Amino acid sequence: MFKGDKVIILDFGSQYTQLIARRVREEGIYSEIHPCNLSLEAIKKLKPSAIILSGGPASVTAEDSPSIDPKIFEWGIPVLGICYGMQLMNKLLGGEVVPSSNREYGRSELELLQDSPLWSNIWPENKKFTVWMSHGDTVLNIPNDFEVLAKTESIDFAAIGNKEKKLYALQFHPEVVHTDFGKQIIANFLFKIANLTPSWSMSSFIENVVKDVKNKVGEDEVVCALSGGVDSTVVAVLLHKALGKRLHCIFVDNGLLRLNEGEEVVSYLQKHFDLNLHYVQAQDLFLNRLKGVEDPEKKRKIIGHTFIEVFEKEANKLKKVKWLAQGTLYPDVIESVSYKGPSAVIKSHHNVGGLPEKMNLKLIEPLRELFKDEVRKVGIELGLPDFIIWRHPFPGPGLAIRIIGEITPNRLDILRQADKIVQNELLASDWYRKVWQGFAVLLPLKTVGVMGDERTYEHVIALRVVDSIDAMTADWTRLPSELLAKISNRIINEVKGVNRVVFDISSKPPSTIEWE
Repeated sequence: MFKGDKVIILDFGSQYTQLIARRVREEGIYSEIHPCNLSLEAIKKLKPSAIILSGGPASVTAEDSPSIDPKIFEWGIPVLGICYGMQLMNKLLGGEVVPSSNREYGRSELELLQDSPLWSNIWPENKKFTVWMSHGDTVLNIPNDFEVLAKTESIDFAAIGNKEKKLYALQFHPEVVHTDFGKQIIANFLFKIANLTPSWSMSSFIENVVKDVKNKVGEDEVVCALSGGVDSTVVAVLLHKALGKRLHCIFVDNGLLRLNEGEEVVSYLQKHFDLNLHYVQAQDLFLNRLKGVEDPEKKRKIIGHTFIEVFEKEANKLKKVKWLAQGTLYPDVIESVSYKGPSAVIKSHHNVGGLPEKMNLKLIEPLRELFKDEVRKVGIELGLPDFIIWRHPFPGPGLAIRIIGEITPNRLDILRQADKIVQNELLASDWYRKVWQGFAVLLPLKTVGVMGDERTYEHVIALRVVDSIDAMTADWTRLPSELLAKISNRIINEVKGVNRVVFDISSKPPSTIEWE
């Protein structure tokens, strides 16, 4: 558990709650998200230095709307309410909230009415600026001991505060990029109002994890499933610092990896970090079981079950192992305890779901406090190379779900060569780091073409390149036509068996990022 100043964010179901947590962490303050129905006693046990109440889709005027214990405002620690959080704070402290006749969604001009610690380094030079609104209810009257700090054209109480009690509330969302000075407003709450001390950094995180792992594991040994992706690689290198050769990493090559990927990852990690790495070449087993299978869900199940079988067999050879390391990240933890109810089960292909109980192992999850961008920062601190840190997300089932239809050695070879060209050209053009994900897909059809003086009847490759923040939503990337032309030209000329390249211009939703 983190020992420095901590901000607890009580989640009322806002789409921006995770963004609030990230903004706080960007200021060097550790933050945690908890469901709003957490009891006051449980909140006090967390020992927060400050509390933020998130927005949410409900109306505080509804009978069944989510609420909190009003004693939280008598506790004496700073509280910031945002959107729904503002309305709830106002209502519980004696103000009045009503359904608005002038709902505000999107950009609005905020006018600051007086100086406040909340406006430090903003007032008086910028008394009017753009903020992001998203609310249907409006504060009609505020509690007697509060002051109005800002308004908009349509609402009188856009920001309120009680300086003595360190209670502040905003009707707008400072955490989104559309709000001018939003970062500054959050920093002002943390440092000018709550007087917190920045102590959350990736170097301090590494020190704490190494110390905690040593204390928790003792003289036991740990096994880790290594996929070559940034999450599992950071877990492995981080635990290696704490445990040395008592960490056993198992890398299963399922025959569905990209071109030369298995050899490159294993070679690099063994050479530069001296990992105790068990390289299992199980390509034939996986491909034999996938022979003739076209249904994507069947592919996933076969690959998942075979992976667990291979991993378990290899891990059982390690008689002293008592722990299983997984790369669970904080968004997975948040989703599993969301106020809106437990969501889908955490993705488990490379988190080897079910194995801790099946193998009678205890679980260790060193990254469960981190967001994805923080994992990358840890990787940089640990000295991992860019090709691992900035590697695009790669599905657990590998190329199996990027080959539509049956998986054969020939079709795998075609896709590997095409995908390598896509990766190389994105890197060479500096687009690789700008996009969330870019890859090739082999389609289950052939088309007529003309190459030289002959007609051909060969495969089609689809390009999929998307922009995203968290993969929950995504939009197709507007790559320059010159780059698309170069990728297409290279694939058709260099990959035998392909005579057509198409570009996927669908967003998520309604489409998914992967094709299967």
